[in-house]
Order: sequence, then structure tokens, then C-alpha cells
Amino acid sequence: MELHHLTLSQAAEKLRKKEVSSVELTQNSLKRIESLDPKVGAYLTVTADSALTQAKAIDAKIASGEKLPELSGLPFSLKDIFLTKGIKTTCASKILHNFIPPYTATSAQKLFDQGIVLTGKLNMDEFAMGSSTETSAFQQTKNPWDLSRTPGGSSGGSSAAVAAGLCYGALGTDTGGSIRQPAALTGIVGLKPTYGRVSRFGVIAFASSLDQVGPMTKDVRDCALVLNAIAGYDDRDSTSFKTAVPDYTQSLKKDCKGLKIGVPKEYFIPGTDPEIDAAVRKALETYKELGAEIHEVSLPHTEYAVPTYYILAPAEASSNLARYDGIRYGHRAEGAKDLLDLYVRSRSEGFGAEVKRRIMLGTYVLSAGYYDAYYLKAQKVRTLIRRDFEEAFKKVDVLVTPTSPSHAFKLGEKTDDPIQMYLSDIFTINVNLAGLPGMSLPCGMSAGKLPIGMQLIAGSFQEEKIFHAAYAYEQATQWHQMRAPL
Repeated sequence: MELHHLTLSQAAEKLRKKEVSSVELTQNSLKRIESLDPKVGAYLTVTADSALTQAKAIDAKIASGEKLPELSGLPFSLKDIFLTKGIKTTCASKILHNFIPPYTATSAQKLFDQGIVLTGKLNMDEFAMGSSTETSAFQQTKNPWDLSRTPGGSSGGSSAAVAAGLCYGALGTDTGGSIRQPAALTGIVGLKPTYGRVSRFGVIAFASSLDQVGPMTKDVRDCALVLNAIAGYDDRDSTSFKTAVPDYTQSLKKDCKGLKIGVPKEYFIPGTDPEIDAAVRKALETYKELGAEIHEVSLPHTEYAVPTYYILAPAEASSNLARYDGIRYGHRAEGAKDLLDLYVRSRSEGFGAEVKRRIMLGTYVLSAGYYDAYYLKAQKVRTLIRRDFEEAFKKVDVLVTPTSPSHAFKLGEKTDDPIQMYLSDIFTINVNLAGLPGMSLPCGMSAGKLPIGMQLIAGSFQEEKIFHAAYAYEQATQWHQMRAPL
């Protein structure tokens, strides 16, 4: 097998056996980035020199017989929303085009402490607002399976980089499906952990009550390894939850006997691509063969997810993005007449159309006279959505749904229709509103050779159940061995 096709755990084993060095893995990734990324457009910043320095240091430790963490020496990338000390962090926005952070995000630092080799920062939708990575201020990212199509979003650079073998794993963020939807569209595994499981400190905020950090990898075992590294309490994040972190690799079992799987009837709806519907139903048959029990359940408030999300998320974005004013950091407009003019010009020049749209939406729903009618009502509906899940999980261990209603769509296909773009996350948004863990993993391939993803959802801090169900399915099928034809 070629080096770039290896999973994190396979590459780690080769390092341990000294069949390959960290420098060789890193050079291989950097050469691949150099030759393929001009076509794919996954990276905004490539950290080649520091990556090779890191790799040499790891090889020296291995040579001296030092026992290292499993992820040590493996090329890894970060969505450009994670602050990295001394390395440009833009959030794919002109307003942060020249921003170099003075500190590093907790989740990124935990990976650096594990010894990962950072190959660079990855493209995304501007401020994570989008489902196709087309709102990036700097470049378009293309799907490695078909370069005329989107890799999904907002973590499209992360999904494309992993699927194209430009790194062995990546971190993304998920506010309404931004890890799971691109994972589905590029044929990889993506996990949104429970809200509070992974620190958000040092992650540029979009919607603070919805944002969550998670791994994007080639298979389920790799996903467990990365979550092991990044999960845990952080006193610098006021929403971080103080609870024990299990070893998620211990949940990777092939047997499904006794596992109760719920199928929410509201997620199998007209409008979903028939190939996706068929692939997920076939996956449910596989679960039956593995000994799982299948039960139909109902999540009656599902239809209100999209309107609820597009009131709450823009409201929080409006507040969070007020800090980008041209004064303290980031882009500052020239020739302003006074302070107000400086604010207006800096923000007008720095923010793209989608970000402006969401700031205006959010400011409107928070304004005097509309707060109760919109924001407060949406918070009440959010509670009802969460209760739907609580009721379902009294009867079943995990829920199985499609991840996305469509395959990877053509670049430009939905850019003129924001509503159609927003509906790309129709199956993922509820999980963020309820604060639950959700994973997308490959479960099929369309006739046009495009990956299909299946979503697994569990109760709060029940990631182990997801890993159990996901690994059992993965080992019974071949979909995780698919590789993009690049």
C-alpha cells in the first residue's frame, strides 16, 4: 500500500516497527501537497519547514528508544479556525488575512503534545458559515472524488485533505454539521463529540452554544485515537464538562448482539436522493445480520430544526463577530473619517456576503421588539428538540440516519440559493441543537462514483456507543477502504 493511503494507526505501526520514519511520512505528505493541492485547494497555509523539523525531532526520540504516544510523528492538519501560535490563522476571511495568534487552541496543543507533525492550516467556509467551502475569501476547495464538485463544508478543506491523502487526519469544527456533512461527501469518518467533551478554547467562535471540535479521519479506529488525544476538561473553556474520558479504542467491537438501533421516521423523507436512502437501509440490514435490534422511533420536532438553527446560530454569530472592528487585530480600512466610518469600512471590506447575511439576520432577531418573537421562541423549540432525543434514547442505544440528503453537489450549484444551501444540513443540525455526539461514516457509493455517508447519533457523553456501532459496521463492510482516485 502506498504511504498516503495508510490510516493513522497503520502509519503509527510502521513507525513503531521502524519500517518508515516520520521524515519519510512527512516528506511524502508534503510532496503530495505540492503536486495535488493546486488542483484540490485544501491548504491555506503549508508549514513545510517546521513540519520537517518536528519529524526529525520525533525520529531522534524513536532512535533513542523513547516510548512515544501513538500519534507521534504522523502528518496532521488543522482547519484554519484553530489558533496556532506564530502561524497565520485566517478563518478563511479577509478580515483576518494577516492575523498571527499569540497562543494555541487547547485541542491543537493536545495534539502537539502527542507529537503530531503539523503540515498546515486548511481551507473552510468563512467563519465556518457555509456547507460547501465556497464562502472562503481565498480559494475554492474541490472534492477529490470529482474536482467539479464541492467537498462539503464548512470543514471542506479538512475533508478534502484527508480524502486526498494530503495528511493522515485533521481537526474540524461542527456547528450544524460542518464535520459530518463534508465527511459524508468525501467518504471519510467525521465525529462531532458531545458539547463540552472537547475544549473550544482558542477556536474562533461562530455560535458558541453550538460549536464543537472533532476528528476527521480515514476510519473509525483513527477517529477514536484522535478523540482520546483531544477530549477532556479545560478550565479555560467555561462550557467544558468535567467528566472522565474513557479510552475510546476499547469500544471498538465487532459484535452487535443486543445493540438497539433507532430509525427516526422523520429522517427518511421525500427529497432525499434514492441512492442515499437505499444505502442507509442496506446498512440497517447489515446491522440486523450483526445481531442488532432495529426499532422505528419518532423525533416529532425535527421539521423545526432548520428555522430554529437559523435564528439561534446567526444571533450568536452577530454577537461573536462584533469583536472584528478594525481596531485591535485583523483588517483595518484606510482613509476612515471617524471611528464609526472605520468600523463600517473595515467590516464591509473584511466580511464576505454570507457572513454579512448572517450578522444581519442575527442582529434582527435580537433587536428590540423581535427578541421574544424569534430568539426566545427558538430557544423553547430547541428544548423540545432535545427532549425528543431524550425520549428516543430511553428505548434505543443509537440512532441511524442519512448524513446528507444529497451526494456532493456541483461547485456553484447552490451559491445563488441560500435556502437550498442551508437544507444541506437538514439531518445534522438537530444534533448540535441538542448538544449530542454524532458521527458520519461511509456506507455506500453512488452510480456516479460519489461516496454516501451514514450518521450515528447517541445520548450525551455516549460516544462509546457510537464507536461500538460504527466499528462493527465498518469491519463488516468494505466502504472504509475506498480511496479517492487522485
